[in-house]
Amino acid sequence: MPTPQRKLHLNAFLMSTGHHEASWRLPESDPLASTKIEHYQHLARTAERGKLDSIFFADSPVLFGEVGRRPVGKLEPTILLTAIAAATQKIGLIATASTTYNEPFNLARRFASVDWVSGGRAGWNVVTTAGPDAARNFGVDDQPAHAVRYERAAEFLEVARKLWDSWDDDAVTADKAEGVWGDSTRIRAIEHVGKHFSVRGPLNVPRSPQGHPLIVQAGSSEDGKKLAAKYAEAVFTAHQTLADAQAFYADLKARTAAVGRNPEGIKILPGIVPVIGSTEAEALKLERELDELIKPEYAREQLAKTLRLSPEDLPLDRQLPADLPSEDEIEGAKSRYTLIVELARREQLTVRQLIGRLGGGRGHRTFSGTPEQVADAIQDWFDAGAADGFNIMPPVLPSGLEVFVDQVVPILQQRGLFRTEYTASTLRGHYGLARPDNQYEGSEARELTSIGSAL
Repeated sequence: MPTPQRKLHLNAFLMSTGHHEASWRLPESDPLASTKIEHYQHLARTAERGKLDSIFFADSPVLFGEVGRRPVGKLEPTILLTAIAAATQKIGLIATASTTYNEPFNLARRFASVDWVSGGRAGWNVVTTAGPDAARNFGVDDQPAHAVRYERAAEFLEVARKLWDSWDDDAVTADKAEGVWGDSTRIRAIEHVGKHFSVRGPLNVPRSPQGHPLIVQAGSSEDGKKLAAKYAEAVFTAHQTLADAQAFYADLKARTAAVGRNPEGIKILPGIVPVIGSTEAEALKLERELDELIKPEYAREQLAKTLRLSPEDLPLDRQLPADLPSEDEIEGAKSRYTLIVELARREQLTVRQLIGRLGGGRGHRTFSGTPEQVADAIQDWFDAGAADGFNIMPPVLPSGLEVFVDQVVPILQQRGLFRTEYTASTLRGHYGLARPDNQYEGSEARELTSIGSAL
């Protein structure tokens, strides 16, 4: 019996007017789009028309970046997803939320709610927020150490999973004749007491359509990979070269197997910024036009923050200084720091050139070409064991997503690499993942007097 052909997984990473920092300056762009729900609903419907697995919103509990540089105001993403859920039917909906500056009960409830509202299409991108600015928004003088943030994240996920499982699937009986809405013996307190959290439970939301929202993770540091291997079902990552992507893919799949999980249960999706033209020359022209709209003083300031330097240490027409901080000295975004430094060193880029390379995707791979060439680039990495799919990051929105859906997706479909119709109604179904069993299944639920009286 022939082995079924592997299928790509494609996620659309949506960001205001596009991932290129100068996209908002194009004549076609609406610089106020980032706060307009109609904009995001249109993008979601476009991605759904292309049968993409999911859409995704990044987030951080801090005003990130220089406001003069690009649109930086963001709507809270789980609220945004509920509005998008009402405007779509099939596409998965993934939002970022921090384990550093939230509590497990609140986030478990929020994502279970989005899963119910969307009919089983919710995903949570788990992040550990770095930086002193975010810390000061929550009454803390400085960020927790890198290892502490990941330790907290692991316990946070354990608590969230217990809360999602605190209701059995059959807890709600809705028996009108007997006058019994729910069975209190099928709901339990979790009684979690750990190093970072003490949570009694149960959750006040029934077990959701997917059982658990899909868990996504985006850190590629050593601690990030350990967390992903144990918990993640999809991983967003950034790589500039095929060799680096292959090494990360093989390493994370091996780590996943080593903790007793099926490596097929984690989907690795590198980011790609596709600049698409009807000819290669047209695509390169669009890339140049965007790069020429970058204001270098803003971009240099952001680069300096990433490298833990002052802007004066980065003359535009010189290469990076030789004496940069080591990765061990970096407390946040370790993997992105390493990627940027290695890119600059490998290609001997000046600061001005590096700013241009980072302007489209902040370290993610930018590829300019025709729809056929973009499809080739995607297939090459997919076939070479570097990816299970891709995190599509259009440089300009909505046009970049529209051209990808209308011109690149059909090529991938013709090659048998991507679905032509949805075959599932949940996000887990799109990713080929099973609904998780309830960890308490078969155990005796602890009836709580307060629950029994409420039901």
